Amino acid sequence: MQRLSGTRQSRGFTLIELLVVIA
Repeated sequence: MQRLSGTRQSRGFTLIELLVVIA
């Protein structure tokens, strides 16, 4: 979950992170 906070800073990268979490 902490990773989401770090990726949140990136733009459009959260979507990829979410997909990885869902997968």
